[in-house]
Amino acid sequence: MSISKAAINRPTSPHLSIYKPQISSIPSITHRITGVGLGAGTVWLAWWLIAAASGPEAFATVQAFSGSIIGRLLLLGFTWAICFHFINGVRHLIWDLGYGFDLKSMEMSGWFTVYGSVGLTGLIWVAAIMMRGAL
Repeated sequence: MSISKAAINRPTSPHLSIYKPQISSIPSITHRITGVGLGAGTVWLAWWLIAAASGPEAFATVQAFSGSIIGRLLLLGFTWAICFHFINGVRHLIWDLGYGFDLKSMEMSGWFTVYGSVGLTGLIWVAAIMMRGAL
């Protein structure tokens, strides 16, 4: 089987390294990454629930890990992933309704997703710390 000359000369798809990241692509990629992170965080949540049902020793183990510096950083990341995924999901819902496709709206909603998720994460953590009486 021979390859035609037209098949050899046809243009190829550009590689990702050619594209400049834009605010419309950053939330899209991050949405996928946070989805994977939410899956891992859900396993952690299941571990916590199973340990709570298993008894005080198992629960103390999970609590010790969750209260460590690494555990708290992971909890912070999990909280941010939930907030980001939620806000970007609302953004997609608005798109599904047929709104927000002009460039200015896409850029504004992209930045709102990024900054809104950080702000909402901060509010949740401040509220949680205040409820524990640490502030």
